[in-house]
Amino acid sequence: MFDFFVYCDGASRGNPGQGASGFVIKDKNNKRLLAGGTYLGMTTNNLAEYQAVIDALGQLSKSPNIKNKNIQVFVDSQLVHGQLSGIFKIKNSKLRDKIFEIKQLENNFATVRYNHIRRTQNKEADHQVNKILDKHLYGSN
Repeated sequence: MFDFFVYCDGASRGNPGQGASGFVIKDKNNKRLLAGGTYLGMTTNNLAEYQAVIDALGQLSKSPNIKNKNIQVFVDSQLVHGQLSGIFKIKNSKLRDKIFEIKQLENNFATVRYNHIRRTQNKEADHQVNKILDKHLYGSN
């Protein structure tokens, strides 16, 4: 049923602290298509988690013929999963802005479904985040 599987993670070293987002996009055959993310500077863990979803959906939105595609997004943040799935209320205005941006991006696809997974199942996205943070903070790859 799903055409793409998206794994997202965000991190802040300190909360707030230096943060980044990371994502990995795979096709229905589990082939890794794209990995990326953004160095965010001073941010919170929650904002970094949401930015990872924005980055991933934004990248997918650039693909041709994406309108009829079904996307499954995996996050290890219960807050992100709960709020994007409509289970939890959104009280923080900064998070509300991020969620609005995500909802706008969702319009580029047939369906987007969010799933909560354990951190141990999200190692590739976690690796992306840490790679980006290490590059910006320590100059290493």
